[in-house]
Amino acid sequence: MPKKEKIRRLFDNIAPEYDRLNHILSLDIDRIWRKKAVREIIVPGQTARILDVASGTGDFAIAIAKAAAPGSSVTGIDLSEEMLRIGREKVKAAGLSTMTDMIQGDCEELPFDDGTFDRVSVAFGVRNFEHLERGLSEMLRVLKPGGKAVILELSVPSSPILLSLYKLYFLHILPAIGGMVSGDRAAYEYLPASVLRFPKPDVFMKMLSDCGFTDVRHRAFTFGICRMYTGTR
Repeated sequence: MPKKEKIRRLFDNIAPEYDRLNHILSLDIDRIWRKKAVREIIVPGQTARILDVASGTGDFAIAIAKAAAPGSSVTGIDLSEEMLRIGREKVKAAGLSTMTDMIQGDCEELPFDDGTFDRVSVAFGVRNFEHLERGLSEMLRVLKPGGKAVILELSVPSSPILLSLYKLYFLHILPAIGGMVSGDRAAYEYLPASVLRFPKPDVFMKMLSDCGFTDVRHRAFTFGICRMYTGTR
């Protein structure tokens, strides 16, 4: 089965418990990381069209929409219809339905014209792309000239001591808790493994540059557990 189809089925399966587990297993620090990224995306008072790629259950799209200027629009796109179903319910509950749309689609073949969006965001999703360079190139394509991509992704700490503790938690404790709550241990074994396989910061920044992004930058949060990458078209 292609990776893309495996990912879709995986997230469809864990969607009902995804939000609760995500916040518990990250000790709620993921909310802080998103807030930092939102400040990078939003220009106060400036109306913008924003695309949230691999939007999942919509946490990032909702945070962006809440901070966006009046007249802005946020479009979330994801492979998993079950994740999106939950995201749409959250968007409606937040009173953001008029400015936020959640659509099912392939993030490596975005159904938008060139130069459609002022900003493209991704939170903890690019490591699930089957073809990472293709997904990054599509994000560049749909950006307007001068538009910015903001990517949050989990990473590994550089300190050997912290890395050992991180691997203990990520490879043993997280799968046990995630499997017990969601009933799908394999999904919570895949998630940490995908983080460990993801390109190191310097390699990923080169990939962004090779795809055509300029002014590529990187910031580490919480001892390097999360990293934010930015690039401009």
